[in-house]
Amino acid sequence: MRYPTSVTGVILAGGLARRMHNQDKGLVNFNGQPLVSYAVKAMIPLAAHILINANRNHDAYQQFGWPVIADQTDQFDGPLAGILTAMSAAKTTILLVMPCDVPLITTAHLHRLLTVQEAKACDVAVAFDGERLHPVFLAIKTDLHDSLKAYLDSGQRRIAAWLAQQNMAIVDFSGDAEVFVNINTLPELVALESQCRSE
Repeated sequence: MRYPTSVTGVILAGGLARRMHNQDKGLVNFNGQPLVSYAVKAMIPLAAHILINANRNHDAYQQFGWPVIADQTDQFDGPLAGILTAMSAAKTTILLVMPCDVPLITTAHLHRLLTVQEAKACDVAVAFDGERLHPVFLAIKTDLHDSLKAYLDSGQRRIAAWLAQQNMAIVDFSGDAEVFVNINTLPELVALESQCRSE
């Protein structure tokens, strides 16, 4: 498999997490481990390099052993800003993207994104759970940098709208839709912890 030398992973942890009282979500513990650690574990087998996109607490994120990169602006412009920063930093042709707050995602799920992107020779492969896209789960070509920069420079921020302009493949996860459960509030975190323990 050629993925480790051609893929850079990026974990998006740059948001303000307003619904979690502005805590830094990636550093919040889930079953005793920081949320971001689950993303790192899922990516390690697939990527030669991993980048953590964070706009706060860089010292804490650096403890995970990978470079930490901030958005190129201080406006908290959303996931596309983090992806653009990662495209600028990556030395590989493919960027594998996931957020920091989805602890049920595994290496196997991310591998499917890479497999479809390569098989279809598309610019981007994006996860679909049978009902809706999950546009922050991507295998995407880094040479889309200029297109993404122009989009952001025009003042637009909607990730789905930009992806729709690209040569995009849909990766069907309808049989595993539950793995995309993300944590936005502390009650959601507690509920998912309880569910995982019971299972």
